[in-house]
Amino acid sequence: MDLVKEIQRLKKEKNAVILAHYYQIGEIQDIADYVGDSLGLSQKAAETDADIIVFAGVHFMAETAKILNPSKKVVLPDVNAGCSLADSCPPDAFEAFTKAHPDHVVITYVNCSAEIKALSDIVCTSSNALKIVESVPKDTPIIFAPDKNLGRYIINETGRDMLLWDGSCVVHEAFSMDKLIALHKKYPDYKIIAHPESETHILNTATYIGSTSGMINYVKEHQDQKFIVATEAGILHKMQLEMPNTELVPAPAKEDNTCACSECHFMKMNTMQKLYDCLKNESPQIEVDPAIIDRALLPIERMLELSK
Repeated sequence: MDLVKEIQRLKKEKNAVILAHYYQIGEIQDIADYVGDSLGLSQKAAETDADIIVFAGVHFMAETAKILNPSKKVVLPDVNAGCSLADSCPPDAFEAFTKAHPDHVVITYVNCSAEIKALSDIVCTSSNALKIVESVPKDTPIIFAPDKNLGRYIINETGRDMLLWDGSCVVHEAFSMDKLIALHKKYPDYKIIAHPESETHILNTATYIGSTSGMINYVKEHQDQKFIVATEAGILHKMQLEMPNTELVPAPAKEDNTCACSECHFMKMNTMQKLYDCLKNESPQIEVDPAIIDRALLPIERMLELSK
Protein backbone atom coordinates (compact mmCIF):
# COMPACT_ATOMS: atom_id res chain seq x y z
CA MET A 1 0.00 0.00 0.00
CA ASP A 2 1.23 3.48 -0.91
CA LEU A 3 0.76 5.23 2.43
CA VAL A 4 1.37 8.72 1.02
CA LYS A 5 -1.31 8.26 -1.66
CA GLU A 6 -3.79 6.70 0.79
CA ILE A 7 -3.29 9.43 3.40
CA GLN A 8 -3.84 12.11 0.75
CA ARG A 9 -6.99 10.34 -0.46
CA LEU A 10 -8.44 10.00 3.05
CA LYS A 11 -7.56 13.60 3.88
CA LYS A 12 -9.55 14.84 0.87
CA GLU A 13 -12.44 12.42 1.47
CA LYS A 14 -12.83 13.37 5.15
CA ASN A 15 -11.97 17.10 4.88
CA ALA A 16 -9.05 16.59 7.27
CA VAL A 17 -5.99 18.73 7.91
CA ILE A 18 -2.62 17.36 9.05
CA LEU A 19 -0.67 19.60 11.43
CA ALA A 20 2.88 18.48 12.23
CA HIS A 21 5.58 19.73 14.55
CA TYR A 22 9.18 20.28 13.35
CA TYR A 23 10.29 17.38 15.58
CA GLN A 24 8.27 14.77 13.63
CA ILE A 25 9.99 12.32 11.27
CA GLY A 26 10.70 13.71 7.80
CA GLU A 27 8.00 11.71 5.98
CA ILE A 28 5.30 13.09 8.27
CA GLN A 29 6.57 16.65 7.85
CA ASP A 30 6.52 16.16 4.06
CA ILE A 31 2.87 15.07 3.93
CA ALA A 32 1.56 17.63 6.45
CA ASP A 33 -0.55 20.62 5.40
CA TYR A 34 1.33 22.74 7.88
CA VAL A 35 4.60 22.19 9.74
CA GLY A 36 5.42 24.56 12.56
CA ASP A 37 6.32 25.31 16.15
CA SER A 38 3.83 25.40 19.01
CA LEU A 39 2.71 28.98 18.29
CA GLY A 40 2.23 28.42 14.56
CA LEU A 41 0.40 25.16 15.18
CA SER A 42 -1.93 26.82 17.70
CA GLN A 43 -2.67 29.59 15.20
CA LYS A 44 -3.41 27.10 12.42
CA ALA A 45 -5.61 25.01 14.73
CA ALA A 46 -7.58 28.15 15.64
CA GLU A 47 -8.31 29.08 12.02
CA THR A 48 -8.84 25.72 10.29
CA ASP A 49 -12.15 24.91 8.59
CA ALA A 50 -11.36 21.18 8.41
CA ASP A 51 -13.76 18.69 10.05
CA ILE A 52 -10.90 16.54 11.38
CA ILE A 53 -7.57 17.74 12.75
CA VAL A 54 -4.84 15.11 12.61
CA PHE A 55 -2.20 16.33 15.01
CA ALA A 56 1.22 14.82 14.32
CA GLY A 57 2.89 15.92 17.51
CA VAL A 58 2.46 15.11 21.18
CA HIS A 59 -0.57 14.94 23.47
CA PHE A 60 -0.56 18.49 24.87
CA MET A 61 -0.47 19.91 21.31
CA ALA A 62 -3.51 17.89 20.24
CA GLU A 63 -5.26 18.95 23.47
CA THR A 64 -4.61 22.61 22.61
CA ALA A 65 -6.15 22.05 19.17
CA LYS A 66 -9.20 20.45 20.83
CA ILE A 67 -9.58 23.37 23.26
CA LEU A 68 -9.59 25.74 20.26
CA ASN A 69 -11.96 23.47 18.28
CA PRO A 70 -14.29 21.72 20.76
CA SER A 71 -16.78 20.72 18.04
CA LYS A 72 -14.18 19.18 15.71
CA LYS A 73 -12.60 15.73 15.83
CA VAL A 74 -8.95 15.91 16.87
CA VAL A 75 -6.93 12.71 16.44
CA LEU A 76 -3.36 11.86 17.46
CA PRO A 77 -1.51 9.04 15.63
CA ASP A 78 -0.21 7.60 18.93
CA VAL A 79 -2.18 8.49 22.07
CA ASN A 80 0.89 7.63 24.21
CA ALA A 81 2.98 10.40 22.61
CA GLY A 82 3.41 12.43 25.79
CA CYS A 83 5.91 15.04 26.97
CA SER A 84 8.46 14.89 29.80
CA LEU A 85 8.04 18.62 30.42
CA ALA A 86 4.24 18.43 30.67
CA ASP A 87 4.61 15.40 32.98
CA SER A 88 6.87 17.42 35.30
CA CYS A 89 3.91 19.62 36.31
CA PRO A 90 1.08 17.60 37.99
CA PRO A 91 -2.18 19.63 38.23
CA ASP A 92 -2.82 19.04 41.98
CA ALA A 93 0.67 20.14 42.98
CA PHE A 94 0.58 23.12 40.62
CA GLU A 95 -2.82 24.25 41.89
CA ALA A 96 -1.49 24.21 45.46
CA PHE A 97 1.56 26.20 44.27
CA THR A 98 -0.60 28.91 42.63
CA LYS A 99 -2.92 29.10 45.66
CA ALA A 100 0.12 29.70 47.87
CA HIS A 101 0.96 32.78 45.74
CA PRO A 102 -2.47 34.31 45.00
CA ASP A 103 -1.10 37.75 44.02
CA HIS A 104 0.97 36.30 41.13
CA VAL A 105 -0.06 36.31 37.46
CA VAL A 106 0.28 32.71 36.22
CA ILE A 107 2.03 32.34 32.86
CA THR A 108 2.38 28.80 31.56
CA TYR A 109 4.42 27.55 28.65
CA VAL A 110 2.21 25.77 26.10
CA ASN A 111 4.07 22.49 26.82
CA CYS A 112 1.68 21.56 29.62
CA SER A 113 -1.60 19.71 30.09
CA ALA A 114 -5.07 21.20 29.55
CA GLU A 115 -5.57 21.14 33.35
CA ILE A 116 -2.48 23.34 33.85
CA LYS A 117 -3.65 25.75 31.14
CA ALA A 118 -6.99 25.97 32.96
CA LEU A 119 -5.09 27.16 36.08
CA SER A 120 -3.30 29.89 34.08
CA ASP A 121 -3.89 33.55 33.34
CA ILE A 122 -2.04 33.43 30.04
CA VAL A 123 -0.20 30.84 27.94
CA CYS A 124 3.01 31.43 25.98
CA THR A 125 5.29 29.59 23.55
CA SER A 126 9.04 29.95 23.12
CA SER A 127 8.30 32.21 20.11
CA ASN A 128 6.38 34.78 22.14
CA ALA A 129 7.44 34.18 25.78
CA LEU A 130 9.39 37.45 26.10
CA LYS A 131 6.51 39.46 24.60
CA ILE A 132 3.94 37.76 26.88
CA VAL A 133 6.00 38.32 30.04
CA GLU A 134 6.62 41.96 29.12
CA SER A 135 2.86 42.47 28.60
CA VAL A 136 2.39 42.03 32.37
CA PRO A 137 2.79 45.27 34.40
CA LYS A 138 6.30 45.49 35.89
CA ASP A 139 5.10 45.64 39.49
CA THR A 140 2.99 42.46 39.13
CA PRO A 141 4.71 39.27 40.38
CA ILE A 142 4.71 36.30 37.98
CA ILE A 143 4.64 32.52 38.35
CA PHE A 144 6.21 30.89 35.30
CA ALA A 145 5.73 27.17 34.64
CA PRO A 146 6.59 24.45 33.85
CA ASP A 147 10.00 25.01 32.18
CA LYS A 148 12.64 26.39 34.56
CA ASN A 149 15.25 26.71 31.79
CA LEU A 150 12.99 28.84 29.60
CA GLY A 151 12.00 30.76 32.75
CA ARG A 152 15.64 31.49 33.63
CA TYR A 153 16.29 32.64 30.06
CA ILE A 154 13.30 35.05 30.25
CA ILE A 155 14.48 36.41 33.64
CA ASN A 156 17.91 36.97 32.08
CA GLU A 157 16.48 38.78 29.07
CA THR A 158 13.83 40.88 30.80
CA GLY A 159 15.17 41.36 34.32
CA ARG A 160 11.73 40.30 35.63
CA ASP A 161 11.54 38.56 38.97
CA MET A 162 9.58 35.37 38.33
CA LEU A 163 8.76 32.43 40.57
CA LEU A 164 9.72 29.32 38.57
CA TRP A 165 8.14 25.88 38.68
CA ASP A 166 10.84 23.19 38.77
CA GLY A 167 10.15 21.44 35.44
CA SER A 168 12.25 20.68 32.39
CA CYS A 169 12.43 18.84 29.06
CA VAL A 170 14.67 15.75 29.03
CA VAL A 171 15.53 16.34 25.35
CA HIS A 172 16.89 19.82 25.94
CA GLU A 173 18.64 18.80 29.16
CA ALA A 174 20.38 15.94 27.35
CA PHE A 175 22.95 18.09 25.57
CA SER A 176 26.49 17.36 26.72
CA MET A 177 28.69 20.41 27.35
CA ASP A 178 31.88 18.32 27.06
CA LYS A 179 30.79 16.81 23.74
CA LEU A 180 29.63 20.22 22.49
CA ILE A 181 33.06 21.74 23.24
CA ALA A 182 34.73 18.79 21.48
CA LEU A 183 32.40 19.17 18.50
CA HIS A 184 33.07 22.90 18.31
CA LYS A 185 36.83 22.22 18.33
CA LYS A 186 36.25 19.91 15.37
CA TYR A 187 34.10 22.54 13.61
CA PRO A 188 35.48 25.86 14.91
CA ASP A 189 33.79 27.98 12.23
CA TYR A 190 30.29 26.58 13.02
CA LYS A 191 27.99 28.90 15.01
CA ILE A 192 25.93 27.36 17.85
CA ILE A 193 22.19 28.08 17.84
CA ALA A 194 20.01 26.85 20.71
CA HIS A 195 16.45 26.52 21.95
CA PRO A 196 15.72 28.38 25.23
CA GLU A 197 14.57 25.12 26.87
CA SER A 198 18.27 24.18 26.97
CA GLU A 199 20.28 24.60 30.16
CA THR A 200 21.98 27.95 30.84
CA HIS A 201 25.52 26.67 30.18
CA ILE A 202 24.43 25.54 26.69
CA LEU A 203 22.66 28.87 26.01
CA ASN A 204 25.83 30.73 27.03
CA THR A 205 27.65 29.14 24.06
CA ALA A 206 25.00 30.17 21.51
CA THR A 207 25.19 32.90 18.88
CA TYR A 208 21.41 32.78 18.59
CA ILE A 209 18.71 31.57 21.02
CA GLY A 210 15.15 31.09 19.80
CA SER A 211 12.12 28.89 19.16
CA THR A 212 12.19 26.21 16.46
CA SER A 213 10.72 28.61 13.88
CA GLY A 214 13.10 31.34 15.10
CA MET A 215 16.08 29.02 14.58
CA ILE A 216 14.92 28.12 11.08
CA ASN A 217 14.49 31.80 10.19
CA TYR A 218 17.91 32.65 11.62
CA VAL A 219 19.59 29.97 9.49
CA LYS A 220 17.60 31.22 6.47
CA GLU A 221 18.95 34.73 7.02
CA HIS A 222 22.54 33.44 7.42
CA GLN A 223 22.71 30.68 4.79
CA ASP A 224 26.38 31.38 4.09
CA GLN A 225 27.28 30.33 7.65
CA LYS A 226 27.56 26.85 9.24
CA PHE A 227 25.67 25.77 12.35
CA ILE A 228 25.63 23.40 15.31
CA VAL A 229 21.94 23.08 16.19
CA ALA A 230 20.98 22.56 19.86
CA THR A 231 17.38 21.37 19.82
CA GLU A 232 15.55 18.13 18.95
CA ALA A 233 17.20 16.77 15.79
CA GLY A 234 13.93 16.57 13.81
CA ILE A 235 14.31 20.29 13.02
CA LEU A 236 17.25 19.53 10.71
CA HIS A 237 14.86 18.01 8.14
CA LYS A 238 13.07 21.32 7.54
CA MET A 239 16.28 23.34 7.75
CA GLN A 240 18.02 21.17 5.18
CA LEU A 241 14.96 21.20 2.93
CA GLU A 242 14.81 25.00 2.91
CA MET A 243 18.57 25.61 3.02
CA PRO A 244 20.09 22.62 1.14
CA ASN A 245 23.55 24.18 0.85
CA THR A 246 23.89 25.22 4.50
CA GLU A 247 26.06 22.90 6.59
CA LEU A 248 24.30 21.75 9.77
CA VAL A 249 25.39 19.48 12.63
CA PRO A 250 23.13 18.42 15.54
CA ALA A 251 24.39 19.24 19.03
CA PRO A 252 25.55 16.05 20.79
CA ALA A 253 23.64 14.36 23.60
CA LYS A 254 25.12 12.95 26.82
CA GLU A 255 24.06 9.40 26.04
CA ASP A 256 25.47 7.44 23.12
CA ASN A 257 22.66 6.81 20.67
CA THR A 258 22.28 6.05 17.00
CA CYS A 259 22.04 9.66 15.84
CA ALA A 260 24.59 11.09 18.35
CA CYS A 261 22.02 13.87 18.86
CA SER A 262 19.09 14.60 21.14
CA GLU A 263 15.81 13.06 19.98
CA CYS A 264 12.37 13.14 21.60
CA HIS A 265 11.18 9.56 22.04
CA PHE A 266 7.57 10.78 22.26
CA MET A 267 7.70 12.82 19.03
CA LYS A 268 9.12 9.82 17.21
CA MET A 269 6.27 7.53 18.34
CA ASN A 270 4.15 8.81 15.45
CA THR A 271 4.76 6.90 12.21
CA MET A 272 3.28 7.02 8.69
CA GLN A 273 1.35 3.81 9.39
CA LYS A 274 -0.14 5.25 12.61
CA LEU A 275 -0.96 8.48 10.75
CA TYR A 276 -2.84 6.50 8.11
CA ASP A 277 -4.64 4.33 10.72
CA CYS A 278 -5.77 7.29 12.82
CA LEU A 279 -7.11 9.10 9.74
CA LYS A 280 -8.87 5.98 8.48
CA ASN A 281 -10.40 5.03 11.85
CA GLU A 282 -10.76 8.62 13.15
CA SER A 283 -9.14 7.35 16.32
CA PRO A 284 -7.57 7.76 18.87
CA GLN A 285 -9.62 10.90 19.49
CA ILE A 286 -8.51 13.56 21.94
CA GLU A 287 -11.22 14.51 24.42
CA VAL A 288 -11.02 17.34 26.96
CA ASP A 289 -13.54 17.92 29.74
CA PRO A 290 -15.84 20.82 28.67
CA ALA A 291 -15.29 22.56 32.04
CA ILE A 292 -11.51 22.44 31.44
CA ILE A 293 -12.00 23.72 27.86
CA ASP A 294 -13.96 26.73 29.17
CA ARG A 295 -11.19 27.67 31.60
CA ALA A 296 -8.22 26.82 29.36
CA LEU A 297 -9.53 28.64 26.30
CA LEU A 298 -9.19 32.14 27.77
CA PRO A 299 -5.40 32.04 28.49
CA ILE A 300 -4.77 30.53 25.03
CA GLU A 301 -6.90 33.21 23.35
CA ARG A 302 -5.02 35.90 25.30
CA MET A 303 -1.77 34.50 23.91
CA LEU A 304 -3.09 34.38 20.33
CA GLU A 305 -4.36 37.96 20.63
CA LEU A 306 -0.97 39.20 21.89
CA SER A 307 0.83 37.26 19.13
CA LYS A 308 -0.94 38.97 16.21
